[in-house]
Amino acid sequence: MAKNKKFYVIWKGHKTGVFTTWVLCKKYISNFTGAQYKSFHSRSDAEKAFKGKYENYIGKNTKKIKLTAEELQRFGEPIVPSISVDAACSGNPGKMEYRAVDTKTKEQLFIQGPFEIGTNNIGEFLALVHGLGYLKQKNLDVPIYSDSKIAMSWVRKGQCRTNLPISSENKTLFDFVKRAEKWLKMNSYITKILKWETKAWGEIPADFGRK
Repeated sequence: MAKNKKFYVIWKGHKTGVFTTWVLCKKYISNFTGAQYKSFHSRSDAEKAFKGKYENYIGKNTKKIKLTAEELQRFGEPIVPSISVDAACSGNPGKMEYRAVDTKTKEQLFIQGPFEIGTNNIGEFLALVHGLGYLKQKNLDVPIYSDSKIAMSWVRKGQCRTNLPISSENKTLFDFVKRAEKWLKMNSYITKILKWETKAWGEIPADFGRK
């Protein structure tokens, strides 16, 4: 069976509109500062979104998933107040950035990057550690959501277990990794790290709205 086709909306880029391939979308958003884009599963949804605002679709699940009433009841609702973190990578490895937002309001709390030659997993790890440090500094006792089981595992183990080799291009990124690992070693925290249930709640609010 053929893979479901996606449609890509670019609100801000070298060229804007609705595009039918990721290759074209990537071409028009590459090296464009502040590019705004997202994928949709039908042309009608994509065309409707293009007429609207990018902000209305950040953190919104564009994939139609039907859950039973029992499943919905089991997942419940996300805890608020809380913060959510996520990372985005253009290629994997590729240019990577990460950020945190208020889960309810989607107000951006911090953002880092883009870093050269990173991975999604490294970004998710750094976002979590940065989030832990942010909450401790602000003396906030609220949970932090991530949709990455790998990053959550790395944080528990206190180590970024990436296989990505260090190079001159990503030395700055690995400096951040070392700093994050040191923070985990030197600090205790009471923050609950919770898994964001994407299939029940849609994309994590910190989602960059990308592929």
